[in-house]
Amino acid sequence: MARTSLESAEIAKRLARLSAVDEHIARTYPGASAARQPVHTCYVPANKVDAETVRQWGREALAAFDRDAPRFEDFVEILGLDDQIARAVHPRVRAKLQNSPVEDLRIDFEDGYGRPGDDVEDADAERTAGVVAAWLRDGIEPANFGLRVKSFDTPELRARSVRTLDVFLTALLQQWGSLPAGFVLTFPKVVDAAQVEVFVELLELFEQQLGMPEKSLRFEIQVETTQSIVDSHGRLALPLFLRAGGGRVTGLHFGTYDYTASCGLTAAHQHLAHRACDFARHAMQVSAAGTGVFLSDGSTNVLPVGDQVHHGWHTHYGLTRRSLEHGFYQGWDLHPAQLVTRYAAVFAAFRDSAPAEAARLSAYVSASGSAVLDEPATARALAASFVRALDNGATDADEVKEMTGLAEPEIRKLGRL
Repeated sequence: MARTSLESAEIAKRLARLSAVDEHIARTYPGASAARQPVHTCYVPANKVDAETVRQWGREALAAFDRDAPRFEDFVEILGLDDQIARAVHPRVRAKLQNSPVEDLRIDFEDGYGRPGDDVEDADAERTAGVVAAWLRDGIEPANFGLRVKSFDTPELRARSVRTLDVFLTALLQQWGSLPAGFVLTFPKVVDAAQVEVFVELLELFEQQLGMPEKSLRFEIQVETTQSIVDSHGRLALPLFLRAGGGRVTGLHFGTYDYTASCGLTAAHQHLAHRACDFARHAMQVSAAGTGVFLSDGSTNVLPVGDQVHHGWHTHYGLTRRSLEHGFYQGWDLHPAQLVTRYAAVFAAFRDSAPAEAARLSAYVSASGSAVLDEPATARALAASFVRALDNGATDADEVKEMTGLAEPEIRKLGRL
């Protein structure tokens, strides 16, 4: 038996102090969420939301596709896709637009809506609750949907924000009877953890008053102020926001234009590719890593409309690909025609990387060795790429099996380990 110098009791006494660290890490960083992350969020002003909104977005997106990119060669010319990639992506984009174009939607009562007056906003909150109930009855609701309420910037806005949510939830529960699955709120322009704490307390009151299960009201925090990155004490703010969220925060969503404006950038430099945005996104990534909180990039206001369809698509496609390269698998869409390039970018990014990722994943699973020695965490990330592609329509189980040798249940299990 090998000789040692330290007594076991002394070692155990010191190592025991780390059990509290283990508990804290397990509680704070539970790992990737098992929920499916949507690839985008559509923002629609509340006064424009009606029974046909979800269908209308799909119809307009498909019409733009058929009118302005009916051939796979159009993707080659407009977006710069490789010929082989375009051949594979083009029909899949059309199928997605035809079958399930909207994955996530927010009824917007904030910047996209404005301040039309209390009576008007009350009416829109009650009316849109009825619209959502109708979507649910007809089975056309997106997998994820909800409200963006007004910010807590001023006392006036705070009161209006809470009242709008109150009117909406009260009407929805009266008409539907329960909180729908996939319902999520968006909390904008957060500048202090105390705002998150108060928002959580109000959500608790809603749950108690309306008879909803505890912690059923979940929300995303919009990162669109400099104070949401570094607070007034010089601390990284987002971990404090997440802690204040009490397990209710499902996502961090970047706000392109408010954030760049708060950095002092002029309009000409307010865009997703600016390095100021990269800094914010990196802070979001580090803060959310391991927490199970999803990240979403922001929007571009360069829209594919009129005689600028090709320019708008080229811009949106490039920015979406850039987001994906940065590990942001979700982003905002402001116009139905942007769904064309949203899915083109998501599908093409997967197909660009799939052959190499499949080879590495196969080598890892078979332990046959390859030119790259992957860690378990990398293997999990490789599998997660295929899981996302299965979920969003970029591929199917047969194709994944052909590429990786793994059946869908196997790839999904590996992507969650």
